[in-house]
Amino acid sequence: MQFRVGLGYDSHRFALDRPLVIGGIRIPFEKGLAAHSDGDVLIHAICDALLGAAALKDIGTQFPDNDQQFQNIDSKLLLGKVVDLIQEKGWSVNNLDCTLILEEPKMKPYIDPMVETLAPLLHLNPDSLSIKAKTNEKMGFTGQKEGVAALAIVSLVKS
Repeated sequence: MQFRVGLGYDSHRFALDRPLVIGGIRIPFEKGLAAHSDGDVLIHAICDALLGAAALKDIGTQFPDNDQQFQNIDSKLLLGKVVDLIQEKGWSVNNLDCTLILEEPKMKPYIDPMVETLAPLLHLNPDSLSIKAKTNEKMGFTGQKEGVAALAIVSLVKS
């Protein structure tokens, strides 16, 4: 069986007058994330992990931030396109492990809904998708509550 591993990372700074969307879930908070799309830092990290594992470059190459068709786009749509791209190359997702890094808001109430939202888009059983949230112990831009970072690692198998 052939397999590959990909690592994804993304970060966005907080911005006023934007909804906060992480993992495909709208989260009540006074700030959202600045971005060309909806700013879903978790989905962007997942997309980069998938694209990297399949040697399809990165999210910025596939969906440039100077292309108006992606302005404020729902990142779940981008994830669907990425899954289609990897499937066209004969790959499917085996499992995915993700970490969100932020001080606030607390993510615990939203983790299960994120898994329920993302697993079907990835054609995964929910028990093959892990999402965790950590603080940065008040260090760096995430610790100073300036933004959010996300990491994702994926294993793909040849379908």
